[in-house]
Amino acid sequence: MLAALAALTSLLLAFHRLVPNTPRRLGSLLESFLPWSGLVIMVLLGLALLRRSAVALVALLLPVAAWTYLFGGLLLPKAKPGAHDMVVVQHNVSDENTDPAGTARSLAEAEPDLIGLEELVPAALPVYERILAPRYPYHAVVGTVGLWSKHPLTDVQKLDIKPAGITEPWSRGLRAVARTQHREIAVYVAHLPSVRIHTAGLASSWRDESAGLLGKAVAAEKLHTVILLGDLNSTVDDRGLTPLTSQMNVPARGFAFSFPASFPLARIDQIMARSATVGHIRSLPPTCSDHLPLIARLTLD
Repeated sequence: MLAALAALTSLLLAFHRLVPNTPRRLGSLLESFLPWSGLVIMVLLGLALLRRSAVALVALLLPVAAWTYLFGGLLLPKAKPGAHDMVVVQHNVSDENTDPAGTARSLAEAEPDLIGLEELVPAALPVYERILAPRYPYHAVVGTVGLWSKHPLTDVQKLDIKPAGITEPWSRGLRAVARTQHREIAVYVAHLPSVRIHTAGLASSWRDESAGLLGKAVAAEKLHTVILLGDLNSTVDDRGLTPLTSQMNVPARGFAFSFPASFPLARIDQIMARSATVGHIRSLPPTCSDHLPLIARLTLD
């Protein structure tokens, strides 16, 4: 039995893309928590040792190898800073944040080049502008998302990633050009629709549709280098983000689970790039948000 469970775990890890996504998007649900399969392997290892089952121990080599192939690189130490690095921060600040001033100060203390924020509400926006202004003289806000930068920003545009089924006012995407000392970089900030997990599976159709629209915008981007900061309500292993992960680099090191802040289970906040390598990603200390802020170093190609 233990050997069979080990074999099944290895098959799910190696061939998770073959798990059907219809009718309940079970494939996406599995992929959202795929790194946690390591706990299943540990439990099976403990049982195998308890039972002194040589067959089960040998069988466990299969899921261990599969997990290491998929996620082992994330455990490596961060690489040394390069000559053309940028540091970026991503944070869903929460529309119920009771201390926007403290949140803004915490993010600024990390001294990134760029800060992407989501769930900006009108009452809190002036606070973020005031606190961040001394270190980040350039910023752009569209709807509920914003970008703060040490570099001049030009060509700010609203990004239309609204699913067809949403009829109320909804603006959660922007695109701007950051004029850095190295080159002009297209910076996207986005907040994709939320997903819900219930007994029927994963409700993610709006999120998937919005990810498709965002992927088309990135594909059409004429600038060579693109940075995407956002609450994408999905992990990079979830096939729902394939329109983005198929054309952008994701973090090479670090798990940086970001949600929920009280007990992080998944990294649904993302930092991605085109024509740049996303190095080590990590979470910053918690703010008064239900998400943890993330910070990553990018090396321009």
